[in-house]
Amino acid sequence: MTIENLPQEDLDAIYAFAVDLGRKAGRLLMDRVEQRISGAAAQEFEEKENAVDIVTQTDEDVEVFIRNAIQRQYPSHQYVCTFLHMILGGKLIHDDRFLGEETYAKGQSRDYLIDEQPTWCIDPLDGTVNYTHLFPMFCVSIGFIVAHRPVLGVIYAPFQDQLFSACSGRGAWLNETRRLPLIQNPSIPPMPPNAPAQCILSCEWGKDRRDIPDGNMHRKIESFVNLAAELGSRGGKGGMVHGVRSLGSATLDLAYTAMGAFDIWWEGGCWEWDVAAGIAILLEAGGLVTTANPPEDPETAPIEDVRLGSRLYLAIRPAGPSATETGRQSQERTVRQVWRRVRQLEYARPGA
Repeated sequence: MTIENLPQEDLDAIYAFAVDLGRKAGRLLMDRVEQRISGAAAQEFEEKENAVDIVTQTDEDVEVFIRNAIQRQYPSHQYVCTFLHMILGGKLIHDDRFLGEETYAKGQSRDYLIDEQPTWCIDPLDGTVNYTHLFPMFCVSIGFIVAHRPVLGVIYAPFQDQLFSACSGRGAWLNETRRLPLIQNPSIPPMPPNAPAQCILSCEWGKDRRDIPDGNMHRKIESFVNLAAELGSRGGKGGMVHGVRSLGSATLDLAYTAMGAFDIWWEGGCWEWDVAAGIAILLEAGGLVTTANPPEDPETAPIEDVRLGSRLYLAIRPAGPSATETGRQSQERTVRQVWRRVRQLEYARPGA
């Protein structure tokens, strides 16, 4: 199925349901926060692959809450379920498909599981480390994918009461009232003429902390320094960005890029539930998302749409025209300048 085959009224109904579900799931997160603050409950977590890859009982409870809500809303006998499927632990169940982080993490496969069929892609708690430390940058992320393309996204950060949402053809929104990006008048600003200079860069350390010479962590650090260093330094790779920000949540990184608060987001290692909703929102706002890894010739290589399962992402905020460029041209110029300054990352992925 393609998005063209999905009736707009069905997509609108799914969007309204997802917005309501995101708010309810976010309130569940905040209920647990209030229990911790009041002393009624302690925060416990388990490590998955390492000490910064963790899961709480809240992650799992919220995922179950979301899964059950989707199953109730779209029981298998309804027409809409002919194009809503669910995957749990890598296995197809019923007539529904649901790809959630915690169920996937408990499965044996790390293959890319999304196919042409429309699929819910959920992160019940993105920013789990933040959540355990009561750092407020955590959220619920609900994405809906058709033919590998995120077409609907809902991100709710309950501590700030910020709801980011988008539906294909309907625009991207903050709290359903402010259109994204925030600055629209007199026009959306173009990318700076010497980007990445004058840009806010968003990046994350990620979960791969292996201290391997020339490994992913070392390559990331080198790339961060290149982008931050003064112009003309580091063999011409100094980018002199205005600032570097790490929210600890890839989902919110993308939402803030759609908002226009971040100009560039560069990251490797994210899974599809980390980015599906954010990509849907950023694309609907007018942003660009391509691969993080620089091609052999950054100056001439085509700038292709990102592959959702690739785990390699470079996002550029929405941009308007200048006197000499279209908005898209300024975005692509920025992509090429970032590619010149970053290292290749290695995140192999079967099936992607």
